[in-house]
Order: sequence, then C-alpha cells, then structure tokens
Amino acid sequence: MAFNSVTHVLFDMDGLILNTEELYTEAFQNIVSRYGKNYTFELKLKLMGLQSLETAKMIVSELELPMTIEEFMEESNKQFKLLFPEAQLMPGAKRLIEHFHQNNVPIGLATSSSKDSYDLKVTKHHLQLFDLFPYKTFGSSDPEVKNGKPHPDIFLVSAKKFPGNPKPEQCLVFEDAVNGVTAAKAAGMQVVMVPDPRVPKELTNDATLVINSLLDFKPELFGLPPFKF
Repeated sequence: MAFNSVTHVLFDMDGLILNTEELYTEAFQNIVSRYGKNYTFELKLKLMGLQSLETAKMIVSELELPMTIEEFMEESNKQFKLLFPEAQLMPGAKRLIEHFHQNNVPIGLATSSSKDSYDLKVTKHHLQLFDLFPYKTFGSSDPEVKNGKPHPDIFLVSAKKFPGNPKPEQCLVFEDAVNGVTAAKAAGMQVVMVPDPRVPKELTNDATLVINSLLDFKPELFGLPPFKF
C-alpha cells in the first residue's frame, strides 16, 4: 500500500500509549456489578474514545442503572483515583514517542480524557515521557473541543497548536478506538490503528493502516525518519 508523507503526528492516549482501557473496564465493572449488570466488550466498543460525560450517559442508559449520570461520574472518579496511578505503558509506545522527539518530528497528544484524569494516569510513573509532548489537548476539559470523538474536533484543535498551522493531510494520527479512527478520518488525516484484538476486523477498515502493536510501526512508510536499529 502507498501512504502519503506527513510532517506532524498526533497520539491518542488511552489504550494506545497507556493500558488504561483495561482500567476503565475494571472501574466500570466494579460499579455496575453492584446492580447485577455486566460491562460488556460490545458496550465498551461504542464508548471507546468518547468524552467523560458521554460515556457516563451511555452506560447509565444502556445498562438501565438506578443512578443519575452525576452519581455514576462520582463513583467512577473514586475508582479512577484507585486504579489510574498504576497505569502501564503499552508495547512500543515509549520507543516511538522518544524516536519522534529525537528526530524533531512535531508530536501532540489528543486525548478525550480530562486534565484531572490525565494527571492521575501520568504523574506517578510517566511524567518524563509525556513531557516530550509540547502540545496536549484534553477533550473532556478543553472548551475548544465542542464535540467528542467520533467528531473531528479534537484532532483539528490539536493540529492548530502546532507552529506553522499544518494542514490536516500533513498530520498522522495514532489511535486504538473505532470512534477515534472515525474522528481522524473526518478531520482529513491519515490514521494508524492499533486495535484491541477483540475488535471485529470489519470495524478497522476505515484506518489507513492497522498494526498489532506500536512496535510494528515503520515511520518511513509515511515519510518520517526510520528507526536506526
């Protein structure tokens, strides 16, 4: 396959750089099991990449939980404070981010998480790595991001933070979620998808490139500096 060369790169965070999608599943299951419900992977697929409020609304509605959206969010935050500080890096994430940084490729973080949620996930173990991102956009707390994924807002807002205002086609997005891929494509950007292996193959068709792990990514495919080893 032929891909178009890019100059700038945007990263999603949850499930791509950090294993936090597993932690979200644990947190939500801990809450819904009190009411005899299951947080299924089918439901998770619909939610991955959404902003916090949209996620809470959908879980309460789909599982018919006897609690308000505000109560669900409050309970979620209690779970997150326990689980998120121990988030681990996904395979290849550190290597790829450091590679782009060392080769002066402009990189930005485009996460649906709020700033508070980001701090919980990153501060204890991963601050040094995430400090390599000079530009960060937090979808759930940035007023410029009017609509969450699958809308393109977060990627368009993130790209505007780069000096020189690159065009969408100059930006490459890394994503793990179907909603994120849809958002990147809607923004006019190419997108590399690293899906959960349980995601049905037909739901990955919109991605420019699908790989099993960030360890499998070859930067030169998109005109970026190759690994030297």
